[in-house]
Parts: sequence; C-alpha cells; structure tokens
Amino acid sequence: MAWRNLGSLCSFWNFRSIFQQSRTTEIELGTHTIKSHGAALAKNHMHDWLILLLLAVIEVILFIIQPFHRFVGKDMMTDLRYPMKGNTVPVWAVPMYAVLLPIAVFVLFYARRKDVYDLHHSTLGLLFAVLITGVVTDAIKNAVGRPRPDFFWRCFPDGKDVYDQWGGVVCHGKDSDIKEGHKSFPSGHASWSFAGLGFLSLYLCGKIKAFDRKGHVAKLCIVLLPLLAASLVGISRVDDYWHHWQDVFAGGLLGLVVAAFCYRQFFPSPYNDEGWGPYAYFKALEEMRSNTHAASPVNALSVQVMGAQNVNERQRQNGDGFAAFSADRYTSIRLDEMESGER
Repeated sequence: MAWRNLGSLCSFWNFRSIFQQSRTTEIELGTHTIKSHGAALAKNHMHDWLILLLLAVIEVILFIIQPFHRFVGKDMMTDLRYPMKGNTVPVWAVPMYAVLLPIAVFVLFYARRKDVYDLHHSTLGLLFAVLITGVVTDAIKNAVGRPRPDFFWRCFPDGKDVYDQWGGVVCHGKDSDIKEGHKSFPSGHASWSFAGLGFLSLYLCGKIKAFDRKGHVAKLCIVLLPLLAASLVGISRVDDYWHHWQDVFAGGLLGLVVAAFCYRQFFPSPYNDEGWGPYAYFKALEEMRSNTHAASPVNALSVQVMGAQNVNERQRQNGDGFAAFSADRYTSIRLDEMESGER
C-alpha cells in the first residue's frame, strides 16, 4: 500500500512539473519588463548611449560647417538650370517617419510581449542606424561638394550669371542657398529614409516570420511597405530637383546597408527560426532555464521524502504496524540510495 501511494505521489509530482514547465514557457515573454530589467539593461549599455550622443554632436557639427565649393564653370551649367522648388517631404518630417514611427511600432510589440530586451535593442539599433548614416552622409556631402540640379538659380537668383577669369561662377545669391547648393551627393532624405524604414522592414520581417517556409506571401506586403515609402521619398528628391538620380541611389544604398549591419548586431537573420527575438532575450532564456534545471533535483528529493513521511504518518494513524514498518524501511532505503547517488 505504501509503495502504491508513494508511486502515485511521484506520478503527481512529475505531471505537476510538466505543467509548470509549459506554464513557464507561456509566461517567459513577460518576465523581462522595463520595471524589472530596464534599469540594469540601460546601465549595461551606457557606453552605447554615450556614443550615440557623440554621434549626434558630430552630426550637428557636420551640418553647420561649410561644404567643399567645387569648381562650377559656365559649360557645366547645362544640367544645373532646373527650377528651384520647395521640398515635397520637408526636412522636419524625416525624423518623424524614419525614427518616431519605427519606435512606435517597437512600443506596440512591447505592449504585447513585455520583452524589454526587444524594445531596448530595437530602439538602440534604430538610433545607431540613423545617426551613423547621417554622419557618413553629411561627411561625404561636405567632402564632395557636388552642385544640386537647381544650383544656377541658387547662385544667380536674378538669372544674371557672372563668371571669373577662369570661367568659374561668381555667385551673388543667399549664402544659405549657396551652401545647400553644394550638398547634392549623396541624398540625406534617401539615406535617412532607408536607414530608419529599412531597419523597420527587417524588424517586421523577423517579427511576423516572413520566411518561415509556410508560403504566406502576403507577409511580404507588410515587409516591403516601409521600403516602398522610402523609395517614394527618394523619388520626390529627384522630382523636386534637389538631387540627381545618382545621389538618391547612393543615399538609399548607404542607408540600407548601415541598417542591415546595425540590425544584425542585436537580432538574428530574418531567415533564422529565432529571427523573431533579439540575441539578448534567448541568452536570458537559457540562463533562466539552466537555473531552473539546477534547482529541480533538490526539489524532487524534498518532495519524495515528504511524500514518504506523509504515507508513514497516515498508516501509523490507521494502526497498520506492518505497513508503517515497511514505509520506514522504504524511506530509509530511498534516502540511502539518494545520498549515495549524490556522493
């Protein structure tokens, strides 16, 4: 009787352990929140945030300084006489859709999954992608100094062109317009758009498992939507005569490459089966499971001893002396076996 009761208790414990493991799998996504792990995570990446601040300062300096004023002669004005127009996509709108929109998507996923690693690393990766792209873009702009397609009207707003003895332009337009007129290559709108929206496209690709080999082609529509928006922004720069098509192509390629590198710093490839989560989440998950498995043998030993003692006590209360003696002997044998096994 004691053997049967003890066996039923052990079976019950095994079933309970399996249930708790499945339950743990369900709630693991909600165990790393901003409240529980946010401060430690931000502190661990403090140097990354400081470098981001440094990149922002460098970007401001590159925007302020004068670009290289490349020689522009009279014979070169043929492709630089396009009308001077406004921006279809204003400069202030670029951070709105290239930075704030992706972060809003990251926050929505955090509200659903409660994974602070995903929120922190996606935001950090996005900001790095945009700022690195901005620094590289403006550094190349200032170094190259290529004239914009509307350079003639920036240089000669009254239409009266003046040249020096070497045939170079002598501009009499506004200094700010002339300064911007030498920043054609590469396109900043295109590079920022493909950096921010390209990162968002990769993020969505991993989250919705676009390449899970189940044939759901409709997922590609979601993945390609940010890239389509970035492409339309790039086309608008050519239509507004602010850039040559080569400027837009180079800017878009630059932004997309930087976004891909920054994304892979924190997330697996979207083709990977674990591409839906950051590396840090899976590392934390492994640590959690290893700690759980390390503690489980002690728990099992305690439960088996307690189960045997409960059977012994119940049988003594019923006056079954022989069964109580058997239970005591069984408990002693099991304890000796477990202790010898531990050694």
